[in-house]
Amino acid sequence: MKFQLTSVQRKAFGVLLAVALTVRLLSLGTYPLADTTEARYGEIARLMAATGDWITPQIHHSVPFWGKPPLSTWLSAVSIRVLGVNEFAIRLPSLLLSLLVLIMVYFFAAKQRGRDFALVATAVLTLSVLFFVSSGAVMTDPALLLGTSLSMIAFWRAMMQKEREAAVWGYLFFIGLAIGLLAKGPVALVLTGLPLGSWIIWQRQWGNVWSRIPWFSGLALCLVLSAPWYYLAELKTPGFLDYFFIGEHWKRFLVSGWEGDLYGNAHSRPLGTIWLYWLATALPWSMVLLASLFRKRFRQQLGPMLKCGNGWCVYLALWSVAPMVFFTFAGNILWTYVLPGLPAFALLMTELMLSSQAETSQSVISPESGVGKIIWTAATTTILLVTAWVLIAGQIVPPRKCQKGLITAFQDIRGESEGQLIYLFKRPHSAEFYSKEQALLVDQAEDIDIYFQNITKDYFAVKESYFKRLPESVLQRVAKLGEYSGYYLLREKPRYD
Repeated sequence: MKFQLTSVQRKAFGVLLAVALTVRLLSLGTYPLADTTEARYGEIARLMAATGDWITPQIHHSVPFWGKPPLSTWLSAVSIRVLGVNEFAIRLPSLLLSLLVLIMVYFFAAKQRGRDFALVATAVLTLSVLFFVSSGAVMTDPALLLGTSLSMIAFWRAMMQKEREAAVWGYLFFIGLAIGLLAKGPVALVLTGLPLGSWIIWQRQWGNVWSRIPWFSGLALCLVLSAPWYYLAELKTPGFLDYFFIGEHWKRFLVSGWEGDLYGNAHSRPLGTIWLYWLATALPWSMVLLASLFRKRFRQQLGPMLKCGNGWCVYLALWSVAPMVFFTFAGNILWTYVLPGLPAFALLMTELMLSSQAETSQSVISPESGVGKIIWTAATTTILLVTAWVLIAGQIVPPRKCQKGLITAFQDIRGESEGQLIYLFKRPHSAEFYSKEQALLVDQAEDIDIYFQNITKDYFAVKESYFKRLPESVLQRVAKLGEYSGYYLLREKPRYD
């Protein structure tokens, strides 16, 4: 059965989508890069654009970054080359990747359930908190999402098409895997293989899988697209493959609080925390689902839906929970790990919320109808997201994890003088990005004296909690100029009495 909206409902969803996407586009350059993730990947992209080294991403100048493959960095670096070094340019690739995912989800849903269903599902995905945030954030996850979504959609289409047409979708499946491998690595294989393997077993599709998917030539295509970078990266910086595959994937997954991380601290969380992350990041639709589970009629519909037709709802359910199932057993997780399952969750929630609408053939917007609930929920979410953007962009809620304010203040106060800015004990990634590597770092208190002995009057930045660690001899030689995002800006006094 294909769902049909009224013209009013169709316009309502169109307006909500247009407002949400316009706000996301306009917001890209209106607030600074946040530490740690955004500023770190922003600086890596800036260095790639500046140095022209497209093989080895660098976390500091001449220091290789082995933590992630370079697909997202390539895109941000190209954007910097075209649009300059600014927040809009660095964030733009994430938005474009997310728009590609929305387009794929729309046409995927339209082919399966009709255009009106596809419009609703696209709105549900767009207005999921994590999808909206990640679509304008500097991180590797939107690229991974594109790869996993393409693979999952292409696999389904290959299984449902005639065998002649299936081969094309089969090759797109492997292209999606290659994108995932260049975005985040082998985790892309797991996040597609886990739901696909479960669905194949559930639906007993072994024969069709072998006849419809070009496994040998498809795997060859995947390797041709992804393997050369891995080879060149190891050749250029030996040790990369060992750290990336053994450290970043094996030990990070199994060893809680893994201490081998070269670029920060492992995010140790109790096992199962990923489900709480899902609850928060899939808002508002996760709350809609939980609230619906208390209704008897809704629970009665779940069983028949999962048994429907050709396994469509089962496919969506397995795809949507795959990240949480896999990362339930991980020792170190982040809230962004939920993202690859959100397209399927949006499609599945649309199925669930529109089921009563289809059965009763309601044609008007009302709080009781499935469409009505989606519209009111989506409208409320849009208003909240617009409000959040206004508060952040207008600095009514000032950023707390960024050094742009301090760097700007230093540059304004210094003027034409030659004084340097030195961070004491810790230098956030945003300080490197906004100073274009000009902000220095001193790890030990005794090394500060070097800067008191030169002829220039220098500036220092120190975290509030570290300020008391400064020796009295240093405190007497500096004057406090201001506080910016938890850091004090200090200036060397003209003379020491």
